[in-house]
Amino acid sequence: MNANNIQLLNIGVSLILVLMTFLFIFRIVLTWYPQVESQKLPFSLVIAPTEPFLAPSRKIIPPIGGVDITPIVWVAIISLIREVLVGQQGLITMMNH
Repeated sequence: MNANNIQLLNIGVSLILVLMTFLFIFRIVLTWYPQVESQKLPFSLVIAPTEPFLAPSRKIIPPIGGVDITPIVWVAIISLIREVLVGQQGLITMMNH
């Protein structure tokens, strides 16, 4: 892979991971409003891409005190993946040097 392709890969992975982090943060905020209709816009734009991650996670991680913590867990997981791949010492970042 040449340097331009690696740089594009780095930017693309970064953008996807940042977008997913924001979606999960918005999902955390939506848990404070259980009356929100999840099938209506703009809420469905947040729920549709995150639910495939959250549904299986809820089977493993039960709610704590009635609060679904799986979006918080996914923010942590994505932050770790982001650091490992595109952080200062990330794998993709190091391939570019």
